[in-house]
Amino acid sequence: MKYRICISALLLWAGMQVSASNNQKEVVIKIIETSDVHGNFFPYNFIERKEWSGSLARVHSFVKEQREKYGDNCLLMDNGDILQGQPTAYYYNFMDTVSTHVAADMMNYMGCVVGNMGNHDVETGHAVYDRWIKQCDFPVLGANIIDNATGKPYLKPYEVLERDGVRIAVLGMITPAIPSWLPEKLWSGLHFEEMEPCARKWVKIIKEKENPDVIVGLFHAGKSGNVLGQVVEDASMDVAKRVPGFDVVLMGHDHTRECVKVQNVAGDSVLVIDPANNANVVSDVTLTVTKKDGKVVAKSVEGRLADMNKYPVSQEFMDKFAPQYKAVNDFVSRKIGTISRTITAKDAYFGSSPFIDLIHQLQLEISGAEVSFCAPLSFRAEIKEGDIYVSDMFNLYKYENMLYVMELSGKEIKDFLEMAYAIWTNQMKSPEDHLMLFKEPVEEGKRANFKNFSFNFDSAAGINYTVDVTKPAGEKITIQSMSDGTPFSMDKVYKVALNSYRGNGGGDLLTLGAGISKEDLAKRIIFATDKDLRYYLMQYIEQEKVLHPHAMHQWKFIPEEWTVPAAKKELSIAVWRGKEIIVEQEKVHNSPVITADAVFNVSGKHHLVYPRSYCERGDDCALSSFVRQTPYAYHRTGYFYCSSEHYSYFGGRGSGRDDCIPSFVVCFGI
Repeated sequence: MKYRICISALLLWAGMQVSASNNQKEVVIKIIETSDVHGNFFPYNFIERKEWSGSLARVHSFVKEQREKYGDNCLLMDNGDILQGQPTAYYYNFMDTVSTHVAADMMNYMGCVVGNMGNHDVETGHAVYDRWIKQCDFPVLGANIIDNATGKPYLKPYEVLERDGVRIAVLGMITPAIPSWLPEKLWSGLHFEEMEPCARKWVKIIKEKENPDVIVGLFHAGKSGNVLGQVVEDASMDVAKRVPGFDVVLMGHDHTRECVKVQNVAGDSVLVIDPANNANVVSDVTLTVTKKDGKVVAKSVEGRLADMNKYPVSQEFMDKFAPQYKAVNDFVSRKIGTISRTITAKDAYFGSSPFIDLIHQLQLEISGAEVSFCAPLSFRAEIKEGDIYVSDMFNLYKYENMLYVMELSGKEIKDFLEMAYAIWTNQMKSPEDHLMLFKEPVEEGKRANFKNFSFNFDSAAGINYTVDVTKPAGEKITIQSMSDGTPFSMDKVYKVALNSYRGNGGGDLLTLGAGISKEDLAKRIIFATDKDLRYYLMQYIEQEKVLHPHAMHQWKFIPEEWTVPAAKKELSIAVWRGKEIIVEQEKVHNSPVITADAVFNVSGKHHLVYPRSYCERGDDCALSSFVRQTPYAYHRTGYFYCSSEHYSYFGGRGSGRDDCIPSFVVCFGI
């Protein structure tokens, strides 16, 4: 097995104890951390209906291997955000509420010793997470989740584990930024303390009361930064450095792999490690503690990130949870309607799109509001023409947000949109400038990344407006009228449909953008669904039976002589080389092995997309009859495919079509 090693040396031990003398012994403890699993329990993506990487099924193989070496000294810990993501979690959150929650059942089966709360666990609401916690055979921690009625932690603040005379104290905390994202009804009766003062308080208590040999921080918070609602969202590194006492800080939340040793203010070394998400890797920590006469005389901590995709899927695990797999597969396979065309979220970044406008239409019809706000939640999201299944709804809407209706003035609506488009679009000063705000530098031949989070790129429906990208931030939006042609007034109060994340202040568009105080947001809510938005979208589609999505064209970027060509060009750097990258190497008939830039699936066929230079060299490209049925042009031995409807997903030099991208060639029929 190959691992990413983030230490200078890793000590391997054949046994768990080595006796150096009658009163001295060395104990080896293995800690395995999962975090942000997001319902990825099985090696199958129930949304995209295909085999998938990572998963608890692979983690089980790894844990079993480690337990064969370390026995009970192998400690499995989960760091939160396990209850949201894949339909597997959703089904046991909201559909089957009688059976033992699959997340509890699986972690119990795997011998998890400690769990922790994540923000997406809180997002499921009291009924779900309270039930899940009761069904876990291990404590779920939350030192900084405070019960308003008692002033004490709502959950157990820490757990002490003893193995071969070594006492390991585990302190659990969650990011305190929950109120910035989630409506209070989901965490009613609770509040969230800042992490650093909470850690100081509990480390002192733990040391005085428990006399631990090792202290582990299990923090569902990222490395550092981002102040939300006057609290630090990600404070794990700050706690590791500023609060003496921790030997290990296990992080999560930010979906970023990390493995590093830092020095705290007392001069001690602290291992800080984060396995990112979806159980593709786990944190693998080795603690070696030497005790003499009951006192610690030596201690070392080593860590690595272990790649779970190097491990086989556990057949034992799959057999055990085969009924749950079948139940979820049956759930996502249920047909709920049909759709008359394929829609993709990619279009939404460059103008009015059928994908986002469908959500706008559904929000307006379900809520009866006059205006709708919505942003693309997933870059890759797509629903194909034909039958719509429950699985498609997780593509259409990624999170378990509720639907709100809020009262906003016309000016607040405009200011909201000003901020959204300010973080979305560049100020163009010439036709050659970027339309979108990208992280700099944008390198030739490499994928460009948006400067800001695209889930805050809100557009509106119910009003007609333009976005002038030649103007600076705060001056881009001109609202011309309501969508029915009636006047729009800055002074009038409108009913606005939006998701609960946004309505609760998430993304700061209502607070920093519209200028509404955090305290005032709740007063503006005049309607809220009792279930998540996805539930009502499914209900609506089942009632309608057939959807005919279309772009409403209620807004556009101007000046169009600049923005239309810029949008086409930027599809090549933002869309082309995006998350569609599936393979690194492929053989094309008898040609040598070459590196592919991307793999696309068109009409059921996989196609490799290569740099233009590949086919210009005269190498053989494989051809398909499919291309002959589409707008195309011939270039050397390869075909260029252009879509006039969605600008161009495929294009190439010399095609003779204005909507082709002069950068890549598609080799069809792989």
